[in-house]
Amino acid sequence: MFDHPPITTLAVPFYLLTIVGELLWLRRRRSDPTFAGYERRDTWVSLTLGFWSLIAGLLIIVGDVVIARFMWDHRILPDWGESLWVWIVAIVLVDFSYYWSHRAGHRIRLFWANHVQHHSSEKYNLSTALRQPVTNFYEWLFFPTLAIFGIRPWILFGAFGINLVYQYWIHTEVIRAMPRWFEWLLNTPAHHRVHHGSNQQYLDKNYAGIFIVFDRMFGTFEPEVEPVCYGLTKNINTFNPLRVISHEYVAMGREVRSSHGLTAKLGAVFGPPGWSPRSTTPIQAVSSAP
Repeated sequence: MFDHPPITTLAVPFYLLTIVGELLWLRRRRSDPTFAGYERRDTWVSLTLGFWSLIAGLLIIVGDVVIARFMWDHRILPDWGESLWVWIVAIVLVDFSYYWSHRAGHRIRLFWANHVQHHSSEKYNLSTALRQPVTNFYEWLFFPTLAIFGIRPWILFGAFGINLVYQYWIHTEVIRAMPRWFEWLLNTPAHHRVHHGSNQQYLDKNYAGIFIVFDRMFGTFEPEVEPVCYGLTKNINTFNPLRVISHEYVAMGREVRSSHGLTAKLGAVFGPPGWSPRSTTPIQAVSSAP
C-alpha cells in the first residue's frame, strides 16, 4: 500500500544535468546584468542542503507513513481506486494542501525557521531548487493526512513527488515567460521568481506549487513587474550550511528567552515573522523572503 515510486530520487540525474546545462548557458551571458547567475559557494550550499534533506527525509517519511496509515484506516470516504481520474484529483488535492502548507511556512515563525533555508540564497537558478529545508517536520500536518479522504496513500506519495519535481524547473531566470494561458493556470518561472523576491510588493506572494490559480483565488497572486531582488529582507551573508539551517531557530530561541510573559513567548514562536507584542499589526516578514 505504501510502496511508491521514488520520483524525486529518480530525478536526481536530470537535476544535475540540467544544472550543468543552465550554468554553461549563463556563462555565455555573464555580461548580462539581468541574470543573477551562479556563485560557486552558493551552489555548493544548495547542493549540500539538497543532499542533507534527502537523508533527513528518510526520517520524515517514517512519520508520513505512520500518519497516512492511521488516516487511511479511519478514512471518511470509501476507497477511490487507482484510475487516472483519481490521480488527477490527488495531484490537485495535494497541490491545494501544498499551497496552505507553503503559506503557513511564511506566516508561522516556527515553520518559517524551516522554510527560510530554501529562501536564503541571493541567487536564482536550478540549484536553488535543491536548497531544500532539512527540518521539514510540519509536512506531517498537511500531506499524509489527506488519506482520510479515501485516496490510497501510495497515490498521495506519488502525487506529492510529482508536485516537487514540477517545482524544480520554475527555479530559473532562463525562461522569461510562458504562453498566456499557461501563466494564468500554472506556476511558472516568472511567478516563482516573484515568490523568491525580497522587494516589498513581492513579499509573501505566489505560494503555488503547480496551480497558480490558488493564489488568484486566495488573494496572494502578484505578477512579475519590476526586477526581482532575491534573498531575504535581512540576508544572513553566510555560506555555512549549518548556519543556513539553524540561524532562524537560534534567533527565535533568543527572542523566546528575552520575551516577558507567555503571550510574548508564544508570539515569538507561532506568530508571523516580525511579530511584536508591542504592536497590534504584525510586521510583514522581517526576515522573510517571499
